[in-house]
This record gives sequence, structure tokens and C-alpha cells, in this order.
Amino acid sequence: MRFLNDITPPYDLTYSDVFMVPSRSDIGSRLTVDLSSHDGTGTTIPVVVANMTAVAGRRMAETIARRGGLTVIPQDIPIDVVANVIEWVKGRDLVHDTPITLTPHDTVGDALNLLPKRAHGAVIVVDWDNRPIGVVTEADCQGVDMFTQLSQVMTSSPQTLPRGVDPQAAFDALHEGRHRLAPVVDGEGRLVGILTRTGALRATLYQPALDGRGRLRVAAAVGINGDVAARAKELLDAGADVLVVDTAHGHQEKMLSALVAVRALSPDVPIVAGNVVTAGGVRDLVEAGADIVKVGVGPGAMCTTRMMTGVGRPQFSAVLECAAEARRLNRHIWADGGVRHPRDVALALAAGASNVMIGSWFAGTYESPGDTRTSADGRKYKENYGMASARAVRLRTAEDTPFERARKALFEEGISTSRMYLDPVRPSVEDQIDEIVAGLRSSCTYAGAASLAEFHQRAVVGVQSSSGYTEGMPLHQSW
Repeated sequence: MRFLNDITPPYDLTYSDVFMVPSRSDIGSRLTVDLSSHDGTGTTIPVVVANMTAVAGRRMAETIARRGGLTVIPQDIPIDVVANVIEWVKGRDLVHDTPITLTPHDTVGDALNLLPKRAHGAVIVVDWDNRPIGVVTEADCQGVDMFTQLSQVMTSSPQTLPRGVDPQAAFDALHEGRHRLAPVVDGEGRLVGILTRTGALRATLYQPALDGRGRLRVAAAVGINGDVAARAKELLDAGADVLVVDTAHGHQEKMLSALVAVRALSPDVPIVAGNVVTAGGVRDLVEAGADIVKVGVGPGAMCTTRMMTGVGRPQFSAVLECAAEARRLNRHIWADGGVRHPRDVALALAAGASNVMIGSWFAGTYESPGDTRTSADGRKYKENYGMASARAVRLRTAEDTPFERARKALFEEGISTSRMYLDPVRPSVEDQIDEIVAGLRSSCTYAGAASLAEFHQRAVVGVQSSSGYTEGMPLHQSW
């Protein structure tokens, strides 16, 4: 990457401070751009879901990996739960989604509670042999008493698709039958999944992130306190494909000691460590054993670190400097935080990141953990909170004495709770991925780049004023 007119910016820059100019391009179609990373994580799109308890769960991990990204399971979850999540994710299908099931005797109220858990928007009604006998959608439940049994509202004898069906053939079958979705069944007619027309299309556009055995990939995080090596070994034994050693201030002695201990395990998976914002931080973490360094202090939507402490650095400049040092050391960096629009993902990759970590943006989706709630004005939302907030601190200190928990609770920094509203038009994380990938592919074509490595090499970036940034925003009504 180079700056337009070879300027040297006199101050550090955020994503909003910069823009990319188009270059001569011979890329005929944006679909030919290769978005896979080469940092050893196996991602086919450069998107990593941050290890935030309100964002990264098993539904998110399954969905993101199916589309080529990676989810990091948070460090404050008990190891047995993490192991179950990893096993569950690796048992998911590469094409069809996991269904929501109820019986004919369950109620409309039961269905309405479960429907927001999955973006496909349907409950499959099954018999006692797990064979699909009906489909219930939210539309079927409107104006109906909550205690009405599903047998009274379901669409009976639904069209089914066979396991292993070709995605294009599945789309054609659904299109011809005028169905939005269908249960997927095995050779004996038992339910194994659900596939929508949009899901069938996505299966032809994305390549899943797979491990050496052809299963979906998932990462897991470990903190720097306690017996880090023992926890890391348990995560590795559970099958984690990437190990993330994580703390807010990564350039400290405890992090370096933790990295040395984890590296001593000789893991055959990449070790990610962070967070830092300087070349010196990257250098020290790499020397201690990190394959990938996580970059970002304070840019996250739930983070108040900069306002509380004055510590941090504008994210674009941090990524640019840290990526240059990582390349010199033959290592990689992830850009963590500050991403609010698809353009920000593209700019982080132009600056040299191998993957971009996203948290709060994905909190307001069907796939994030937690229940979907409805505000007084009828808008659906989910609660989000930072990993240094009071709520997160309580989770991490559950085994401490009441006195120690009370002491630590005095020093939380992140926002304790925030409402992340679901976009009624694009409520799924897959909708967000579509938007990000479409923007990124177009960015690559503007730069004349066929891959992420070429994108970084060819990107030309300029510095803009706040009015320049505003000029690029679309108008949703006339002026």
C-alpha cells in the first residue's frame, strides 16, 4: 500500500480519515477475486468473529465457518462447554443449516420463542421418528392464540430435499415448487437439516473454512491468568483450529510468559496473541511465540478504554505499522475493532491485515447468543456488552471470593450493556457477510487485485477531511 502522492500523514489515522483511489484494472469479474487468507487459519473470506460473549457462540461459529470465516469462542466459558461447542460445530453440514424442531403438540408460543434463533425463519414439525410432517413460519403464527398447537397452523406434508443434494439442483427444486425453504432428509426420511433458496445460492458462492478432515473450523481463546498452558492444552485436545491468547493490553510481561508457555506445547495450530498497536509490540509477541498478532486498543464499539484511560491508537495507522513489522518477521496480523462499514474491512486489508476481527457489528443478528427482545416501538434487538464491562467481569470472576469479585468490579471499562438492533431487511450475520464480501470484492477490482496479497500491494490510499467522508455517504431522502 502507498499513500496518494506519496505523502506522509502528519498524524495517526482512523478508517474514516482515509479513502482508496481506483487504479487501472484487468479484473473482469469481482467473483474471480480470491479472498482466502494465507496466515494459516484456513479462512476463505477474511472475517473473524471476536471472542465476545454476546457475539460468539455455536450458532455464530457454525454459520460463519460455513461461509469461510472463523469464530473465536471466548475465554470466560467453562472448558467442558467450549469442548461441546467445538464438537458440535465440527459435526455440522457444509451446505444445509441446522433446523429448529418441535412436535405437533407444541404450541405457537413455543415456536415464536425459537424462531429468532435461526435466520431461516422456520420451525420444522417432526413426528416421534424425527420425520418432518410440517413447517411453521412466523406468518403462520400471526393472529393465533399462543397456546394453539402447531398441528393447527403448520403447512403439512412439506417438500423435502435429499441429503447431499447439489445446491443448484436444490435451488431449482425450490424455485419450481415456489417454496422458500425445505427440510433436508436422509435416506430413511429423517430430518437432518434445512435449506433455503438463498442458502443454496450462497453454497455456490462461498467456500467453507475446513480443517484437515473436511470439518468446519472454529477457534478458541485463553486469557493470560492462571494456568495458561493447562487451559491451552485442553482447548487443543478439544479440537480448536486456532488458539487465541487474549488480553486488552497485550504488550506486557504476563502475555509474553503466557505465550512462551503455550508455544512450549508445540501446537500444530496457529497461535494468535494481542492486543498491541505498535511495531515493538508485534516484535515482542512474535519473539515470544505468536504466529499472528491482534492489533487494536480502544476502537471497538463497546470499548471505553480511550475515554477512561487516554490509551489507544487510531486503528488504520496501528494496522499499517504493525502489519509492516509482521511482514518483516514473516508473520501476520489481525485488525481487531473499529469496523462499522464494509469499507473499513477493505481498508484494514489494504493496510496489510490478513483477517479482520468483527464484534459488535455482528451482535445484532439472529446468530449471536442471547434472546431477541422487542423495544417499546416494536424494533427487535439483542443486548451487547464489552469484555471489560461489569457483566463480563462477573462471568470471568465467578470462581473468585465475593470480596475479590467486588474489588475487580470497581474497575470495569467497557459499556455494561447496549442495544444492537436487528436490521429488518438484513437480520442475519450471513446478510452482513454478503454485504462485506460484495464491498471487498469490488474494492479489489478497483485496485486491480486478484487476491488479498495483490490488494495490499496495489492499494493507493489518500487522506480526507470529515466533509470528504460525509460526501461519500448515501442520502436516504432528498436534501
